Amino acid sequence: MKGKEKEQLYQKRNYDHYRFSMKELLKYMGQALALCIMADYLFYKSKWVLLLMLPVPVFYLKWQKNRMIRERRKNLNYQFKDALTSLSVAVQAGYSVESAVKTCVRDLERLYGKGTDIVEEFRYIESQQHISVPLEELFLDLGERSQIEDIENFASVFYTAKRTGGDMNRVIQKVSRMLGDKIDVKKEIEATLAAKKSEQMIMSLMPVGIILYLQMTSPGFLSVLYGNPFGIAAMSICLVIYAAAYWLGRRIVDIEV
Repeated sequence: MKGKEKEQLYQKRNYDHYRFSMKELLKYMGQALALCIMADYLFYKSKWVLLLMLPVPVFYLKWQKNRMIRERRKNLNYQFKDALTSLSVAVQAGYSVESAVKTCVRDLERLYGKGTDIVEEFRYIESQQHISVPLEELFLDLGERSQIEDIENFASVFYTAKRTGGDMNRVIQKVSRMLGDKIDVKKEIEATLAAKKSEQMIMSLMPVGIILYLQMTSPGFLSVLYGNPFGIAAMSICLVIYAAAYWLGRRIVDIEV
């Protein structure tokens, strides 16, 4: 039983998929239903249209899943930088690269806690070393599974240096410094764009606020747009334009380094 638990603990992680917890599933289903009800109230005021929106939560969950996958990879990228720093310190202290992985696991557990992706990845690497899997192949496998450019680049450089007898300490130090500089730039960009993202969200909510204001203060002003084919067509066009503007705004403020 213990062996089976250990095997499950050190299994490979798939970064192409994300499984919602029950709490997350209920949260995002609630958000999707609230969006459908709000869209129906603002643009249609029709129970039949609301029924036609039932597939929307499926697409919303898929969108949230893709967002969580991107967020997970971004966090793994940031965590990998700290892992390389720990690995470099251990190698400078006189450990071989293979032995430094075990020290790195303890440092990462103190930094991020058990169960996080980077800790479990290095635990998996440590366990595979016990059955004589080369370390350079394990890093290549991690880069291939995570599809993170920085990890893939490190794995390629590490593989070449390992097979050609290069200075591993120097390689790890240089890659760690370059990766750290790149992540610092990413964080600076995120901090700079934080205000712009808030502005974009406020601007996206303004049309909703205007419609709500008109419905509360002058309900007869918009009544012509509800309950008739012309109004449904006009409101549908407005909804499509609004959704496209929101999507375009998010793409503009979402800058990849």
